[in-house]
Amino acid sequence: MVGIVIVSHSFRLAEGVAELAREMGGPDVRLETAGGLDLPEHPVGTDAVMVMNAIERAWSPDGVLVLMDLGSAVLSAEMAMEMLGGQREGVLLCEAPLVEGAVAAAVTAKLGRPLESVAAEARGGLGGKIAHLGVTTPDAPTGATDREGEAVTLQVTVRNPHGLHARPAARFIQTASGFEASVQVRDLTNARGPADAASLNAVAMLGVTEGHTIEIAARGPGAVDAIAALEALAQRDFDDVPDLPAPDASTEVAGSVSAAEGGALTGAPASPGVAFGPARRPRPVELKVPPRVATDPASEASALDVALGAARLDIEEQRAHVARVAGAPAAEIFDAHLLFLRDDALVGAARRRIQADHATAAESWRDAVEETAAAWDGLEDGYQRARATDLRSVGAQVLAHILGQQQPQLELHEPGILLAADLTPADTARFDTARVHGIVTVHGGPTSHAAVLARSLGIPAVVGVGAGLDRVEEGEPLAIDGSAGAVWIRPTEKLAGRLRDDQAAAAARSASARAGAALPARTVDGVPIEVAANIGRPEEAAAALERGADGVGLFRTEFLFMGRDQMPTEEEQTEAYARAADALDGRPLLLRTLDAGADKPIPYLHQASEENPFLGVRGIRLGLERPELLATQLRAILRAAEGRRLRVMFPMIATRSELRRARAILDEARADVGTRASVEVGVMIEVPAAALTAASLAQDADFFSVGTNDLTQYTLAVDRGNERVASLTDALHPGVLRLIEVTVSGAASLGRWVGVCGEIAADPTATPLLIGLGVSELSMSVPAIASVKEAVRATSLADSRALAGRALLCGDAPEVRALLEDG
Repeated sequence: MVGIVIVSHSFRLAEGVAELAREMGGPDVRLETAGGLDLPEHPVGTDAVMVMNAIERAWSPDGVLVLMDLGSAVLSAEMAMEMLGGQREGVLLCEAPLVEGAVAAAVTAKLGRPLESVAAEARGGLGGKIAHLGVTTPDAPTGATDREGEAVTLQVTVRNPHGLHARPAARFIQTASGFEASVQVRDLTNARGPADAASLNAVAMLGVTEGHTIEIAARGPGAVDAIAALEALAQRDFDDVPDLPAPDASTEVAGSVSAAEGGALTGAPASPGVAFGPARRPRPVELKVPPRVATDPASEASALDVALGAARLDIEEQRAHVARVAGAPAAEIFDAHLLFLRDDALVGAARRRIQADHATAAESWRDAVEETAAAWDGLEDGYQRARATDLRSVGAQVLAHILGQQQPQLELHEPGILLAADLTPADTARFDTARVHGIVTVHGGPTSHAAVLARSLGIPAVVGVGAGLDRVEEGEPLAIDGSAGAVWIRPTEKLAGRLRDDQAAAAARSASARAGAALPARTVDGVPIEVAANIGRPEEAAAALERGADGVGLFRTEFLFMGRDQMPTEEEQTEAYARAADALDGRPLLLRTLDAGADKPIPYLHQASEENPFLGVRGIRLGLERPELLATQLRAILRAAEGRRLRVMFPMIATRSELRRARAILDEARADVGTRASVEVGVMIEVPAAALTAASLAQDADFFSVGTNDLTQYTLAVDRGNERVASLTDALHPGVLRLIEVTVSGAASLGRWVGVCGEIAADPTATPLLIGLGVSELSMSVPAIASVKEAVRATSLADSRALAGRALLCGDAPEVRALLEDG
């Protein structure tokens, strides 16, 4: 949320403005004041140091807006900016009126809008007063500019393959709206328009396609600059990016059956196994608008505004997620989705229907969306017609908020292979394994949390297949090999037979391993290794025990928080943790505290949008920023620990001070609960800094668990959800192995044990190497337990230590893998 600072000569005026802004925006708004001088009685004046301190108190990753009254207040604010030095980025001094601007800014900031939008609303704070009094002033906002003045025009020929579809149209509108000018555009080729450049729907529904000539006309003080900027944008083809090509279908992948055989689509192997079935594209559950008589148009309009603000936060989270997994160009479509939410052709129509027809917010919004989508459906260009789906998707998000219902979720009504652009952890966690035989996605990487869950559920999966998946028809027969990363459309009988043979051979190997799954995992020279399970739900604990798990080495508690509209209560959490522990019959249950943020957003936590969320407020950082969340969870864990063997682990620890603060909250929770239950406290090693300072952290931790997925990501500077660099994400890189060795050495200095809970723990070929590095616990997806236990029993500690020594001298991950294959 954007922070706001009020600077005034008068202490009382600054506090009064802040009080009024909080009344309108709500108590959660980040709002600080710098009024008067820092002396007894706060005499009239301004102080640059006070302004600087207020900015620091209001600081937010989303930025800080500074509003000033007059004269030296502006000078003091400018001096404060100089004093901030390198921290001044993201701080904006705004010329908006103090009182009206502060109120408008507070309301807009509360909705989670970016700094530029908050500033724009603040500048327009006088608009309502001007309109009410019928006054025209030189300083009136853009909406009051005379539209009949002389126009500055420009004609350009559109070269984009799909014309002004959603993404380039969004760029056009964003550029045009950055100037004090009213801009209109007409399509000269098909004689359509003019359309208001403030409306995405109006611009896109001109039907401008490749080769069309358009005329842009701008009026107002900024007309010349607006036309110059739009001309530059047109010369760059409106910053449009062509769709990424499908992966080369001739690329061969590992396995006895080549991906080239039968012309397979290729992607990244995400979850092992072979699956057959018809292609199924899940459809969201339809939202039903109940018939209701609207008696208060004002409350209906307010309900619509609140829903639009909530949907904006949802879409910003979606945009950030897609940018991470598919790159910035693919995420730009969400810019168009955001523009839908402030498009007068859409939102204005709904509001007018509420006032004129006394319709409910839900009815008005639904009808406005469908009418606008029908106009998209009527366009000649098929690519542009497809954008109606985008609008209906956004419409459903807003409608769900109006109705107070959960967002429509993916649901498979018939068995088959599920096809999707991408999947969230919450989507995957809800899948019915009786219906979902396999998963294929356009985007994503093998270490995405959707892939992790697919492995946990035993569903074969191929991810990152690319745009080639679009050519698969609903119901078309498919075969997939999750181990090879291949998808065959209409496989031949010969190919299907060979895949089934591979599947049978793998099943035989798995059966052999499962036969000894219940036996202890000891090396040939008698060293015990704890082989545990990674789970996300309490009911998975019993299944883990049946498959030979020595306990649970990672309970991802965030999945208790997903797929709902409010945080689970302390009682709900206590019951879930106790149920999982009881299913383990005295074996250890390791609970990782809430690890939300980055690729695991939880909407009702209302986390601010971050430019790089993987380096932002996630894991323990969120818990320390909102200690009430962490304290509630820790109280639940301590209550569940009575008479049970529980461990607790803090994620994303980077410094000893973070660990100490987390332990202090744990101590307070223990005092609140009044328990003496013993709970081991551990640290998840995901950040290189934590590995390098393990000896220091060991003074406040009982154990370490290495999360190799994130540790690899941060060590190699590779986004583990981006399929374009997925091949670089390999936990067997010597740099990652060296950090594991350093962690083990630091832990050993105080007699602490070290486990590994990342995906590399599930790879039997890596088992001897991890044991050789000194790891004494391995935690993994349930299907891998038996194979890893078998690998432990075939390992000699002396040989594994020699192997680890050689691996640390390798130059890269492929060299390490070659070493492991050679034995």
